[in-house]
Amino acid sequence: MNIFCYPKVLHRPQLCTLLGIDPGLSPDFDFKPRTPFSNGGVDRTEIDMRLGDLLVEAKLTETGFQMAASRLLFRYRDLHEVFDVTELQVVGDVVHSYQLIRGVAAYTHGRSFLLLCDSRRTNLIENWFDVLRAVRGYSFRNRLKLLTWQEVTQTLPQRLRDFLEEKYGIAPVQI
Repeated sequence: MNIFCYPKVLHRPQLCTLLGIDPGLSPDFDFKPRTPFSNGGVDRTEIDMRLGDLLVEAKLTETGFQMAASRLLFRYRDLHEVFDVTELQVVGDVVHSYQLIRGVAAYTHGRSFLLLCDSRRTNLIENWFDVLRAVRGYSFRNRLKLLTWQEVTQTLPQRLRDFLEEKYGIAPVQI
């Protein structure tokens, strides 16, 4: 995520267009969207980054999304408005991809939500589409995005490209 702190990187038209944001925004890391619960409380969970109205959950070295007890899922006030809950992967008392499902924060606050992950992690991409399939509304679904680090890398300065390739093996997509 520190690539978004690189000088002037969020002024690059190619990157801003890809992310769907205005140039010049400053990243807000570990953003707490305060998603409302049915009981009037709010979730204190953090989302990796906020750029204007875009919430970003980034996966680089992680192998999966958090799982949680299904009772935690049903705390969210707008859960049934956002999701067809029968389409979510709930096995026994455990909900899979809980971390993604918390993206309801984007809906609750009228924001967009982006999953940023490594294209080599096809399991994460499949999990994303499993959650996306459960979203009820098309207008909200259109505010949910998936980008790969490889796609983002194409828009970065060469020095950052070299860093990502050396440290993580992430190189721009070859067309």
